[in-house]
Amino acid sequence: MLSGGSGKNLWPLSNGTRSKQFLRLLTAPDGGKESMLQRIVRQVEEAGLNVPITVATSQTQRDIVVNQLGNKVEVVTEPERRNTFPAIVLAASYLFFEKVCDPEESIVVMPCDSYTELSYYDCIKRMVKAIEANEAELMLMGIRPFDFSTDFGYIKTENSGGDFFRAVCFVEKPDIETAKRLVSEGAYWNAGVFAFKLKYILNMMKKYMDAKSFLQVRASYQNFPDISFDYEVVEKALSSAIVPYNGFWKDLGTWSALCSELATSHSGNVIFDDRVKGTHVINELDVPLFCSGVNNMVVAASLDGILIAGKDTCDDVKNHVDDFSVRPMYEERRWGTYKVIDQVDFRDGHHVLTKQLNVKAGAHISYQLHHHREEIWTFVSGEGRLVLDGNMKFVRRGDVIRIEKGHLHAVMADKDLCIIEVQSGDLLTEEDIERFEWKWE
Repeated sequence: MLSGGSGKNLWPLSNGTRSKQFLRLLTAPDGGKESMLQRIVRQVEEAGLNVPITVATSQTQRDIVVNQLGNKVEVVTEPERRNTFPAIVLAASYLFFEKVCDPEESIVVMPCDSYTELSYYDCIKRMVKAIEANEAELMLMGIRPFDFSTDFGYIKTENSGGDFFRAVCFVEKPDIETAKRLVSEGAYWNAGVFAFKLKYILNMMKKYMDAKSFLQVRASYQNFPDISFDYEVVEKALSSAIVPYNGFWKDLGTWSALCSELATSHSGNVIFDDRVKGTHVINELDVPLFCSGVNNMVVAASLDGILIAGKDTCDDVKNHVDDFSVRPMYEERRWGTYKVIDQVDFRDGHHVLTKQLNVKAGAHISYQLHHHREEIWTFVSGEGRLVLDGNMKFVRRGDVIRIEKGHLHAVMADKDLCIIEVQSGDLLTEEDIERFEWKWE
């Protein structure tokens, strides 16, 4: 599964570390909330695809993948953000070198944010069956278009007489007139789902390097072209075909698309009066949000900002996000979550940042030190064990710990911990962390 994204389309809920697939807005079978990523992994299991899942993602998103999926998946992390072709090569090399997969093994590549139904996975099974029968080197899923979208690539086909169609032409995100013509000619949307044998990608990797290990591939990652899998592989494939999928499928990558699939019109601390119609409101803040007399709008509030837009213009937000120079104010990590409470920048170059850390019971923050900041931890609730320069002590509500620059520290939560962290220094960034090994007993 490919997990990436810049987090612009669903701002202010999404950001560079919390892209759309991580937003817990969809209704789960138990009535709770789940993300697109959690939903698609659940569906894979429900469809009876009892196969190992590997998620290829960026370093900034690794923790949130682990936080949401735990040990259900393997995670392969890009050393730097690049396009889908190098990401797929990296994941394939991991399967070959680290997991010792047979080169003849069938591999499926798919996005982790498709909003679809279980018959989608029956289509994937047919794709794998065609690969195993050597019907083509590369199989793709084709979606029957339901409008003249310019947001997707198109695949023109010819009938093969079987359960699939030979791919004869690929058109990447056409203009509206070309899209209309392609739809009238029976072309399919490219769903971004591919099946092939592992050796297919390993042979392509040899074009760029003769790798002997996964670590070697990862160390040479920058040598692979920063190009999409569609451009580098799909459009150049000598033997490719599609399996059509005619069931429900939707890309929830815009506010208008997402709102159409939400179970309720509001989420969070929201109050409506009877003069609100066709408006969706999502409030992640602790303060109440009251709406009156607003129709056909999207209102979204998070620690990163507030969006107020008509449903006919709300999808334009992605074009303006770069105008906001705000760091992510909320992040999910493998150990829990944090949110920024306050930030003060002084004229002399000194900075103070206050966070609320929530560490899940049984999880721990890594053993680390900082070169540019000191920290004060105030334990608000819970119980745990703190390590400071190799010395361990138990901590609980009311304890206050001062951590100077260059001092090693870590904390393990025995019960859910809430910590108020005050950072102070000349440079306050997430990159100012040097990690070390610590074995918790």
